[in-house]
Amino acid sequence: MSVQSSTIAPAEISPLPRGTLLAAIGVLSFSFSFPATQWALDGFGPWSATGVRGVLAAAIAVIALIATRAPLPARGDWRALAVVAAGCAIGFPLLTTFALQTSSTAHSAVVIGLLPMATATISTLRTGRRPSRAFWAAASIGAAAVIAFTISQNHGQPTIADLYLFGALLVCAAGYAEGGRLSARMPGWQVIAWGVVLAAPVNLVVCAIALPYEPVRFTAEAIGGMAYIAGVSQFGGFVVWYRGMGLIGVERASQLQLAQPLLTLAWAVILLGEHLSVTVLVTAVIVLGCIVVTQRARTA
Repeated sequence: MSVQSSTIAPAEISPLPRGTLLAAIGVLSFSFSFPATQWALDGFGPWSATGVRGVLAAAIAVIALIATRAPLPARGDWRALAVVAAGCAIGFPLLTTFALQTSSTAHSAVVIGLLPMATATISTLRTGRRPSRAFWAAASIGAAAVIAFTISQNHGQPTIADLYLFGALLVCAAGYAEGGRLSARMPGWQVIAWGVVLAAPVNLVVCAIALPYEPVRFTAEAIGGMAYIAGVSQFGGFVVWYRGMGLIGVERASQLQLAQPLLTLAWAVILLGEHLSVTVLVTAVIVLGCIVVTQRARTA
């Protein structure tokens, strides 16, 4: 008669999927973008801030591409890279910078909270994939919570800043969807590297026109903010973000961004001293619950 050990083996803890971890790091890095942009606006005008961040990011990208001897993208990939350039390296930075001139960081973060839903929708239309009903239900609830929060803040009256933000989330969603699709067969960092390089001529022209007319003050906040939005928001964050999307899919990765406005709200309080209403806590619970559901929902 054999004696079995009564020792109970500890349950194994499943590690967080690599793609989810990378996408989450990308979201965390992007959550600092609006506060950093506010700091950059302390010394740069909106056009100058957009142009300079784009040129600096392109310089970093060129160095990385040359150092790694990265090959040129396939001929059929240039169109998608142009969408990444237009949406993520030109349109989104410019429109959100204009919005932040008159809108608080907290309010802007909540409006951009609709980005995950927009990204998933564009990706579905572009690729023909069909996420499950549970996925769409959770994503819709999260988006509805963000919209309700925005309306409560504006008393139902959209502002010009809101129009800038809605335009920004649409062009950025297109860039995310195309970039995520390319990242399934191309290193994620190369996707954003070629994107910012393609956008460089436009940003150089913006710098040439704007810098002589918009006063520049090299304050500590302006330099720190510019360094972050150029090195991280415009390039480094996208490296891990696109890699994460390439591993777990655009739809699932995009839903992690439901946490981004909540993180930005926290930074708005901690770094900028902005005041938040109690309704943020309710929104946070709903959004975080939606993230759990969408991450577990299977896609077809």
